[in-house]
Amino acid sequence: MASSTTSLPVQRSFGQTTRSDLWWLQPVVVFLGLGGFVVYSTWAAFQGEYYAYGNLLSPFYSPEIFGETPHALFGPKPSWWLSWLPWSPAFLILWAPGGFRLTCYYYRGAYYKAFWADPPSCAVGEPRKSYWGERSFPLIMQNVHRYFLFFALLLVVFLSLDVWHALWFVDPATGEETFGVGVGTLVLATNVILLSGYTFGCHSLRHLVGGGLNVLFDKPVRRVAHDCVTCLNRRHMLFAWMSLVWVGFSDVYVRLCSMGIWTDWRIF
Repeated sequence: MASSTTSLPVQRSFGQTTRSDLWWLQPVVVFLGLGGFVVYSTWAAFQGEYYAYGNLLSPFYSPEIFGETPHALFGPKPSWWLSWLPWSPAFLILWAPGGFRLTCYYYRGAYYKAFWADPPSCAVGEPRKSYWGERSFPLIMQNVHRYFLFFALLLVVFLSLDVWHALWFVDPATGEETFGVGVGTLVLATNVILLSGYTFGCHSLRHLVGGGLNVLFDKPVRRVAHDCVTCLNRRHMLFAWMSLVWVGFSDVYVRLCSMGIWTDWRIF
């Protein structure tokens, strides 16, 4: 009987690959995109100003729990805030959407490759020899994603309320509120649509509505919910990037309007 031997492939050194395509392009774009967003959002959060303009509120600051604008739910900066700490209303809420994206299944794969080269791309050598996965500290903490989901769902509600508020304009002549639509209204509405597509396509939500069951045919409500989440989940990467870009643009729009650089044109 003929016999043959096989050997395991030799472990590649960092960057070594037989691929002939531009495999490095995607991780570079992800590095620049995510890195740029982190830098801008951190800067915007520390500003603590120019985040509201009339009936518009930046999504980086929503909900404004404490603050100096009429959007604040519980009044100005609380007295219990330590005087030596920097203050911004964004500090009280940005941890929720930030944590949701940081632990997102898609973003994990994206920034593991782009920032940690783990690996830099498929079939490309990485700079480490061992593999720990997400079974030990600190990466085991990624499992909190399912809990951040509930905060993300709640934020969609608050951002939807911001769109409702953006439909009401104060008449400078009478001081009364009138219904209307401005460019800012559409900017915030688009932000909610994209964030909803990203949030409702979450892998954890898909498991929550139907993943724990072996059969769904006798549970029509959960079956429909599971099908809807699955449909959005197929475009999870697309919604992840579109919502990331648009939430940043929404803050830029409100900020520039508040600074008097842009005009929030009213459509009707």
